[in-house]
Amino acid sequence: MAALVKVTAKVRTDKSGRLLEVPVLLTKQGVFEPLLDYVLSQYHARSQPWMNRVVFACQLLLEYMQANRGLYSSPTVLFSNFVNKLSLGTINHDGHDPSGLYWLPRSVSNTNQLISALNGLTDWLVLNNGVSNLNPLEEASSYQQALNYAAWHKKNQFNFLGHLKPHGLSDMVKKTRKLRGKRDVIKVDDDAIAFSEAMFKPFFIDGLGSAKDYRVRLRDQLIVLLMHGAGVRESDALHLWVEDVYEDPDDCNSVIVRLFHPEDGKAPNNWRGRNKQQTRSAYLAEVFGLRSRNQLTGTARVGWKTRIVDHSDNYIQLCWFPSYLGQLFRQLWREYLRLLLPLERFHPYAFVSFSVTTLGQPLTLNAFNCNYRAALSRIGLTASKVEGLSPHAHRHAFGRRLTEAGLDPILIKKALHHASLSSQLVYTQPGIREVTKACHDATSRLDGIQHPTFKEEVVLSWKDILREGFDDIDPRGLFSGHQPSFGSRE
Repeated sequence: MAALVKVTAKVRTDKSGRLLEVPVLLTKQGVFEPLLDYVLSQYHARSQPWMNRVVFACQLLLEYMQANRGLYSSPTVLFSNFVNKLSLGTINHDGHDPSGLYWLPRSVSNTNQLISALNGLTDWLVLNNGVSNLNPLEEASSYQQALNYAAWHKKNQFNFLGHLKPHGLSDMVKKTRKLRGKRDVIKVDDDAIAFSEAMFKPFFIDGLGSAKDYRVRLRDQLIVLLMHGAGVRESDALHLWVEDVYEDPDDCNSVIVRLFHPEDGKAPNNWRGRNKQQTRSAYLAEVFGLRSRNQLTGTARVGWKTRIVDHSDNYIQLCWFPSYLGQLFRQLWREYLRLLLPLERFHPYAFVSFSVTTLGQPLTLNAFNCNYRAALSRIGLTASKVEGLSPHAHRHAFGRRLTEAGLDPILIKKALHHASLSSQLVYTQPGIREVTKACHDATSRLDGIQHPTFKEEVVLSWKDILREGFDDIDPRGLFSGHQPSFGSRE
């Protein structure tokens, strides 16, 4: 079977100097052009992870088609069998796979994501290349129409004017894909485990604070303070510029931290470019010859998820809680700037690498996560998302702290910079650990109280239980019956 290789290509689409970096598939004949055309057509509106997902889904489909060449006469039948093998795998009970694919079964959610990615690709190819649709739309049953409407309502119920039905909604709910993915398990509320407040001090002092390089120690402590004390994501923190930290006019012992949108945020010091542009993307291009980090690929990329800003300059202003963490940040920040000053930096980012080979370059997420795990190991812990031992768990801790302090949900939404109140539920609701503890506490309060479900007169002894009903598993009566051969088992 001919190999399909996914690579990142720099594509020139016009006579300008700007090249577009996109994932592509290489075949024996070169780049798979229909896929490249589709990705380029969506480049302005789609993220890098979306492009990677589409290319990967297409790669799997082409591999399946190569392994089963000439077997199917109908595209829809081929697609149906392809989807079945995504969810079931291609390996038989003996561990063999004559097709050579050796696919393991995929989860329902992952299979549905791949189907959705291929639906978009094939729909585009139908409109632009005149090919047959692998998964066409058909008339939906009344049951499926109800599900379609429920899905639309759930998606739009928290949006402004989301209650208004758009024109064409009735036509939309009456259609469904010929082949749909399985219904995934319902995740009512994700169990968002927060980083333990009792564990934070030893982690901060003995974990992060025990790094061999003093510069690394300060840098990582500052990043974690932003996450734990102001609720930012670890990716948000790596977009911070040196100019984004200001003295707090209301508290001379604290600082104001503003995180600007990596592309549309206003450039510092009232900078204005050649074309009178004042955005950070223009500033990076003209002053440093760089692109914003959310536009990069590979390990250099740092995503940006926040959509709500606090100011027309396109920044979010962080809120310290408790407030003394802002004062601690100020002390460490002043010392960190003193250590940062001697380094040659050809960028404006505050948090940099102190490794010999990458000295002064912007810190990557991979490098920070590696240091984070090392800090946990210094205090005898292992990184674990389900145990609340991960960078994002500090954001959950921030949300829980605000809730426990009794802040109004509207204020919590503002502090977390969420688009809707529903977005913050995962950060403020009790997790499984809290529910389990509450059940244990409630059980202890029942000590000494006879529960009506377990009345004393209906409780049988172990001897009574073993007298009857065990002929099929103990036919010789060695352990059960009225006179067990091995004696009483009380």
